[in-house]
Amino acid sequence: MFRTALRNVLAHKGRLLMTMLAVMLGTAFVSGTLVFSDTMGQALRTQNSKSYADIAVTVSDGAAVGNGYGDGAVAADTPTLTEETRKKVAALPGTAEARGVVSGFTGIADKKGALIGNGFSTTGTNYVPGADGTDLRYPLVEGRGPKDATEIALDTRTAEKGGYRVGDTVRAAVNGPVMELKLTGTLHTNDPRVMAGGSLAAFDTATAQKLFLSPGRYAELDVKAKPGTDDAALLTAVKQVLPQGDSIEAKTGRELAAEQDRMIGKLTKMLNLFFLGFAAISLFVGIFIIANTFTMLVAQRTRELALLRAVGATRRQITRSVKIEAVLVGLTASVGGLLAGIGIAVGLRALLNGPMDANLPDGPLVIAPTTVLVALAVGVLVTLAAAWLPARRASRIAPVAAMSASEQPATQKSLRVRNTVGLLFTLAGAGALAAGVGSKEVKLVGLGAAALLLGVFVLTPLLSRPLIALLAPVLRAVYGTPGKLAQENAVRNPRRTAATASALTIGVTLITSLTVIGASVNKAVDDSSDSDIKADYTVVMANSSKLSDEVATQIAKAPGVSAMSAERGLRVTLGEGKGQGEDDADREWLTAVDPATIDQLATIKIKEGSADALKQGKLLVSSGRSEQAGYKVGSTLAVTYPDGTKGSLTVGGVLEANTALAGVIAPENVVGPHTLPGSGLNKVLVKGKDGATEQLRQALRDATGGNPLISVKGDKDIKAESRQAITNVLNLLYGLLGMSVVIAVLGVVNTMAMSVFERRREIGMLRAIGLDRLGIRRMVRLESLLIALFGGLVGVGLGILSAWAVVRTMAGDLKDLGTVVPPLQIAGFLLAAALIGLLAALWPAHRAAKLDILDSIKSE
Repeated sequence: MFRTALRNVLAHKGRLLMTMLAVMLGTAFVSGTLVFSDTMGQALRTQNSKSYADIAVTVSDGAAVGNGYGDGAVAADTPTLTEETRKKVAALPGTAEARGVVSGFTGIADKKGALIGNGFSTTGTNYVPGADGTDLRYPLVEGRGPKDATEIALDTRTAEKGGYRVGDTVRAAVNGPVMELKLTGTLHTNDPRVMAGGSLAAFDTATAQKLFLSPGRYAELDVKAKPGTDDAALLTAVKQVLPQGDSIEAKTGRELAAEQDRMIGKLTKMLNLFFLGFAAISLFVGIFIIANTFTMLVAQRTRELALLRAVGATRRQITRSVKIEAVLVGLTASVGGLLAGIGIAVGLRALLNGPMDANLPDGPLVIAPTTVLVALAVGVLVTLAAAWLPARRASRIAPVAAMSASEQPATQKSLRVRNTVGLLFTLAGAGALAAGVGSKEVKLVGLGAAALLLGVFVLTPLLSRPLIALLAPVLRAVYGTPGKLAQENAVRNPRRTAATASALTIGVTLITSLTVIGASVNKAVDDSSDSDIKADYTVVMANSSKLSDEVATQIAKAPGVSAMSAERGLRVTLGEGKGQGEDDADREWLTAVDPATIDQLATIKIKEGSADALKQGKLLVSSGRSEQAGYKVGSTLAVTYPDGTKGSLTVGGVLEANTALAGVIAPENVVGPHTLPGSGLNKVLVKGKDGATEQLRQALRDATGGNPLISVKGDKDIKAESRQAITNVLNLLYGLLGMSVVIAVLGVVNTMAMSVFERRREIGMLRAIGLDRLGIRRMVRLESLLIALFGGLVGVGLGILSAWAVVRTMAGDLKDLGTVVPPLQIAGFLLAAALIGLLAALWPAHRAAKLDILDSIKSE
């Protein structure tokens, strides 16, 4: 039976080609993901080990997070890492060197004033020269290191991007005015943030401390050990001279490297799971193609299989022969998929490091034995699983009764059983979907959508006839006899039509669902922006870090400003009634605003209490936070401020849902005096005398000194950013789902090609009674069009329904969120499905039209 199976595979290799391609693409997705993530993980771990190779102990100050990572401000009694601490560590017997590190965000402008880098990876640090005037951590490429507050050094890539040479004046900024500094040198660094497209600016230590923390303060101490010193012993000694506090933590370099390795492992695992999810979708689509192909091959070989039964082959042997064919097909395709996946991983790394300038770390290509085994096993098992039912059907062919039959149609009983099962799944899925929407349980919605999708797939043979019948009158009216024949052929075998269309339905369902969700979120954000924000411009840091207090003062003096309010976030401790037994549950974020102007900059609709609460020195609480925390109008809260002082605040009103003012809003004149120096601002809202004009925008830019890290955003900018973010995510997901669509197209091609081979005699008879070659081509193309449109219509319907359920579940988290179905995009998806059907039928239609009439009539 093995020889028989091998002969059958070789004899039908042309008909199995599309099946092999489908399996190959799916396994290529799997193996490419594994090879790429393993390669990147290994390269990152190697780079990480080099970063900590010469560090015995690292001491970090969790409170000294620096500009861009938090507020960087601490109370006076909070222990910190100071120069005195560094000297104590440096004086320990086992210490060779104790380096104080300061870091934070620093924006570098090119010569046109644009920010170099992406904002989130624009790094600033301190240059620590040794006795020879150089810093071993940042080797000089040209020039020297900075020595005072007027000088700066840049990494070579940033200097090259900005067109800077040693001696030029560089425009740099942190969170306030732009500084014009002399470039004294260029550096080399392997900082992953810089390698990922960011920038590095190095200052002398005193300047870096002033910019990011406070004079004499460090965020980290990196300790080198003398030869022969045990790291653990040095760690113990270091801990004894450190200030005591929860924010100060010391670890050995090996421990820190191990932690980083674990983080890298988690990141690569998340990357794997994300991409393998789409690979699973592609393989699931491939199952329909594989099952369809083997079903058609078994039907076409009815006589051959019956003859084998007649000469003594048992049912088990027939089943085994079909399964062996599936294993051979899966193994061959998996080997091709593995090789293609390796090529994809190599190409993806070259793309990211080339045109996309991601600068991922270099390293050897990692092809783990596990990757090889997984790729081969996945391809073989998926093919074998898909061929299981066709193999069982093959074993049921009767030795005598099937000798004269070319195909055994599905019995009505089997279709009734299938329809019953499909109906049960559909009803269960719809019920779970409705329950999930009612309870806002995302998991239940996902489970219901999956069950509904599966139920509809099972019911597709039943649905095919009425849905295709809706399209048939148009085809008959336009194309006449070919249109009529196409419609009859499309519903002749409901199982085959259903399997072919279902492969396309999966991709269309997911793409439609994502599109509707994206359109719904965009509409909600636009509506909220229009209704909640009155400010003409919002001034924020491009990397979401804190603005300097000085920025608000500068903006208030800008020409054309009629009203402005800074928004400051501060975390306070509530002294009563909150958070018993829960970590951090007694902490509350307050948003401080100017009570005199905020009503001119944001829409304030009071649900309960007074609209003048802020002006009266009281709190306003959003309705959502009120429900969560139980804050009521008149509630008095004992508060401990960041600077350690205590007081009380009274809730004066509850706001209706508002995206501009969420959480707990406090008057700046009440809580502002209790913030820590350097805590910074979240944003500044600005209203212009003449509205949102370009003159006002430029005035605000000028007021902030042209800082490349500070953005002046109007209403259109905010909406465009939101739309762009959603568009970027959708484009990524569309690209990943594109593989499943390609596999679905292969399925349509495969089905139509094998259908043409199966109906050669019929096509010959049609030609003999007068249907010309053009009519044959039209018949095949229109049949493919009907199948593709059927799959597209079912997919669009399921996608809209699933998106509606997801949107309803999210409605409580985003104001004014409702389901929006973009008609042009949905029509575009249906048009794309139609084009897929027409294009997929080009080759089968050409083959059908070229068939010789007499040879076709004589065929069996």
